[in-house]
Order: sequence, then structure tokens, then C-alpha cells
Amino acid sequence: MTTTATELTERTTVAPLLWSLDRDGSSVEFTVKTMWGLLPVHGRFDRFAGSYEVGPDGTTIELTIDADSIDTGNAKRDEHLRSSAFFDVDGHAQVHFRSTGVHEVGDGKLYVAGNLEAAGILVPLELTATAQPAGDGLEVEATTTVDQRQFGMSSGVLGMIRPPAKVHVKALLKGNA
Repeated sequence: MTTTATELTERTTVAPLLWSLDRDGSSVEFTVKTMWGLLPVHGRFDRFAGSYEVGPDGTTIELTIDADSIDTGNAKRDEHLRSSAFFDVDGHAQVHFRSTGVHEVGDGKLYVAGNLEAAGILVPLELTATAQPAGDGLEVEATTTVDQRQFGMSSGVLGMIRPPAKVHVKALLKGNA
């Protein structure tokens, strides 16, 4: 039997349910097209933390990523992505998402509105996610697109990097639920 977000909210009128991200069962990955849209580059972030909290005031989802942990399999490219032309890790060490509204739309699907902050710029973001029980935890998965230009990030030399970047997050959450 699947527990819905609505049922969880009804159970939490006294104390919130809090799940924390288990990094071993989670991933934060992205794909962006380069060479004027001809070649995809796949990458990931290796260090991140997150939480999913259901309480009487609603659901909150948070994800914090260490921007310095970017890995595309090419050290020179990764160093460039850490520079001020992209993530500016010296000035802004983290990428952060925090939901502003989470609404169940049925069958474990969630509509999530929130704010994504990268390179010191905050941009509203909307996405659809799924949440389902996974053993003694909860698995939340979402895929969305992000136009990196909104964060003041470069399109690279001669516009070689084509927006949007496709971002996929799979979060295995463990907690007090």
C-alpha cells in the first residue's frame, strides 16, 4: 500500500516527519548539449545533502549541492565550470534548492515550486517529482530543465554550450517516518 503525501500530512498534525538524503542511494546528474547542440555532455555532482519534511504546514524539499564537486569526466572542463564564467565556486560554494510549495497531483506525483540558487542568483523553478516508499525510507525522483543563462553562466566560447541543461535528481531518503 502506497502512502500519499496527503495521508502523510494528515498524520503529522503534532510532529513533522523528516527524511534526510542517503548519499549512497542518491544521485544528482545533468546533461547539456555542446558543440552547438551536436554533442551531449553528461556530468554529476558528487557531494550533496537534502531533506524532505512533511508537517502540519505542508511539505518542504531541500537540496544543497557542493558546486566544487562537479564531475564531467574531463578535468580541464570541470575546472572551467568551477570558474566565475559558470558556477563561481570561489564566491558561491553551493547550489541550493528549497521548495516554496509541494502539492500532490496523484499516483505519487508531486508538483513542486521552489527557488534554485546557483552562482549567487536565485531563480524560481517548477517541476514534477515522484515520491514513493522505498524499504524503510522514501524515494523522490525529479527531472527538470534549467537555462543556465538565467544564472549568468556563459554559453562558452562562440556559444558552444546550448541551454537548457537537463537535471535529474534521485534521492533515497531515510528518517523518522
